[in-house]
Amino acid sequence: MTAIRHGLAVRTVFAVKRGWYRLRYPRLRLGAGVQIRGRLRLRRGVRVSIGDHTRLNKLVRFAGSGEVRVGAHCLLNATWIGAWTSVTIGDRCLLSDCELFDNDFHNLAPARRHDPPTAASRAPIAVEDNVWIGAHALVMKGVRIGRDSVVGAATVVRTDVPPGVVVIGNPQQIAKKFHD
Repeated sequence: MTAIRHGLAVRTVFAVKRGWYRLRYPRLRLGAGVQIRGRLRLRRGVRVSIGDHTRLNKLVRFAGSGEVRVGAHCLLNATWIGAWTSVTIGDRCLLSDCELFDNDFHNLAPARRHDPPTAASRAPIAVEDNVWIGAHALVMKGVRIGRDSVVGAATVVRTDVPPGVVVIGNPQQIAKKFHD
């Protein structure tokens, strides 16, 4: 009986937190059974949709004027996502203390660095299903990470990652293939 009451109490706490965050951030959409175990922060008008039964631990931050879509049954742990176009994360993904930015925040040309960013400084990010992104990894603009892949800790992802591989390092390199 105590376990049943405890389970009900936990579900109630998550429901209250979901309700509070929905009121605080009108651009936030939360699926059924989302568990916010830490805190959420949305900035600059970003639109965020989080799929059913996804868990958010520690401080998970979203910024930008774009759109973020997180699939079902994911885990975001102390993740920072900057979306000025779009960042899409598939189902069953694990993101651990990493950063995903779909823009450079500035123009690269020396004469234009202090000008407002142009469209060339932005490109969408797509993370397919069942991807694991390790701690302190950085995923840059315009990247697609293939399903069932792993991005190792502290890896800088600047180009597309094929499905079913482990990438590590800076610059990223394939360290293992799962389907060989």
